[in-house]
Amino acid sequence: MTITEERPRTESEPGRVGAGVFSPRQLLTSLPDALRKLDPRHQLKNPVMFVVWIGSVLTTVFAIGEPSVFTIGIAVWLWFTVVFANLAEAVAEGRGKAQAESLRRTKKETVARRLTKTGEEHVPGVELRVGDLVVVEAGELIPGDGDVVEGIATVDESAITGESAPVIRESGGDRSAVTGGTTVLSDRIVVKITTKPGESFVDRMIALVEGASRQKTPNEIALTILLSTLTIIFLLAVVALQPMAAYSGSEQSVLVLTALLVCLIPTTIGALLSAIGIAGMDRLVQRNVLATSGRAVEAAGDVSTLLLDKTGTITFGNRRATELIPVGGSTSDELARAARLASLADETPEGRSIVELTEGTRGADERGEFVPFTAQTRMSGMDLTGRQVRKGAASAVRAWVGAELPAETERVVDEISTQGGTPLVVAERLNGNAVVRGVIRLSDVVKPGMRERFTELRAMGIRTVMITGDNPLTAKAIAADAGVDDYLAEAKPEDKMALIHKEQEGGRLVAMTGDGTNDAPALAASDVGVAMNTGTSAAKEAGNMVDLDSDPTKLIEIVAIGKQLLITRGALTTFSIANDLAKYFAILPAMFASIYPQLGGLNIMHLHSPQSAILSAVIFNALIIVALIPLALRGVRYTPASASALLRRNLLVYGVGGIVTPFAGIWLVDLLVRLIPGM
Repeated sequence: MTITEERPRTESEPGRVGAGVFSPRQLLTSLPDALRKLDPRHQLKNPVMFVVWIGSVLTTVFAIGEPSVFTIGIAVWLWFTVVFANLAEAVAEGRGKAQAESLRRTKKETVARRLTKTGEEHVPGVELRVGDLVVVEAGELIPGDGDVVEGIATVDESAITGESAPVIRESGGDRSAVTGGTTVLSDRIVVKITTKPGESFVDRMIALVEGASRQKTPNEIALTILLSTLTIIFLLAVVALQPMAAYSGSEQSVLVLTALLVCLIPTTIGALLSAIGIAGMDRLVQRNVLATSGRAVEAAGDVSTLLLDKTGTITFGNRRATELIPVGGSTSDELARAARLASLADETPEGRSIVELTEGTRGADERGEFVPFTAQTRMSGMDLTGRQVRKGAASAVRAWVGAELPAETERVVDEISTQGGTPLVVAERLNGNAVVRGVIRLSDVVKPGMRERFTELRAMGIRTVMITGDNPLTAKAIAADAGVDDYLAEAKPEDKMALIHKEQEGGRLVAMTGDGTNDAPALAASDVGVAMNTGTSAAKEAGNMVDLDSDPTKLIEIVAIGKQLLITRGALTTFSIANDLAKYFAILPAMFASIYPQLGGLNIMHLHSPQSAILSAVIFNALIIVALIPLALRGVRYTPASASALLRRNLLVYGVGGIVTPFAGIWLVDLLVRLIPGM
């Protein structure tokens, strides 16, 4: 089974609802699923809502036995409360199912060319097994996930990543992994299959977005236990209330006690808890990140140390020409012309950066015979009539010149090397006489905005560590330029492991990115290990997340998504508990005002009657769930701040808001309820 068409559009693309977008239409389309979730076996998984479900059944019996506007109203709105809770989960799951359906529509059977001892055989892709070798040539689909073991080819991965630019996959390196359903555009490769049918990358992605593989995280389980405990406490309190009411001569009906219980237990967060977790996974998928579990997403929110590779994450993947330094009597213009001519045949990224740096050099490019750059000569250049131009490493140019380089040139070369850069010497040979024009400085260029992002992480209490194979001097210079908190120079796999264990011993959670087989141990040891999709199968198996876009800087976004998930859960829990406090002032005074007139002073909302007060509280309790579904799916807006600042904001916005909102909401509902005949 393979992918043959474009992936589903992301939230920034038209025609599809993204992770942060909510449409009221989703409520209607998810309603059938919400009704199916009324099955008591499903409700039992959520203790809080199971209590509400039992209360709904109980009040329905009373409404049938003693029908009245009040009893029927209570029964109906308690059922609405359960349905609205199911609706929150159904909407979250529905968006994942829509993504999964888009992926399924793009899958179709393909035929693989499997290698045998006697040649090739054509077999259906679903019959491939781990270890099989298959041949894929230009224009053919890769039939399954695996590693390139022979050859090199350009591959179109747009069906998976959405990126239209092809990528290179080759054997023997860290970019050997290929994904089933991608298309080979050129050349021929032999792929060793590494996954069983039904367990491919795309199959795992479908299972993830459908929620089939989602298990409750430790924090989610702990919060469920807390909510269950609160429910039991309130249940005992309500049961104990009846003898007191009977002693006072104001015995309450089971209907009223049930309504009181439902309004006092934390139904709001109980209804939205599952939707918050599903939506957090959905936000990752929308950003082309595949997580193996919700635990990984949650751990990302608690990360306190980020390990970041220098190359490709903090700096651009290749060193770039940043400065031309003329020596001797040469002018800047002469050095620029010579450097450009010597780099036109250099197809390395460094060579192309020199051409870009010298763009606009006075005078048209001259014509001559190109001398391409090779790893053996470590030089490139151009041979013109009566003139030769070369650019390369100092030792290579020294050998080409046939003499020691001028003292000034050697000083500039040493200075650039000491500062962590790479010097390239430019020389010309005119009529047999060699002239050194100057030195090109190649530098690791820090990506724009990285310093600001690290400042944000520092404000969040996250420590950043740059990992590089460079010497300590170079590492120190780049770390200072980027603004990271610390660095690990000349890092080997065992050094990464030692650093991770050291951080974890202090009780900190560690996140890192990697793409090579040598990164696999560190990815497995990290609390959040993000493997690049372009990396090896070993790296992708070791990590608990895979970035389809292979963008190492996305680790910072993953941390933000994890924190947003935790903040959303905390904010809505705060709102829910504060919300319950306000309902006391609606129901308790209404229950005992006839016996204790002094309680009338607590009726600060001046509700119409005891029955209208109770019914209004039940209606508000149901409606607030629907009102908060968009926030649960979108997530509370996250801004980098310390834990204490976030706590203050939560208490101020959602704590105070949770107290004030019910007063206004119940009062407005009461204005409508009192218009109903019989109330």
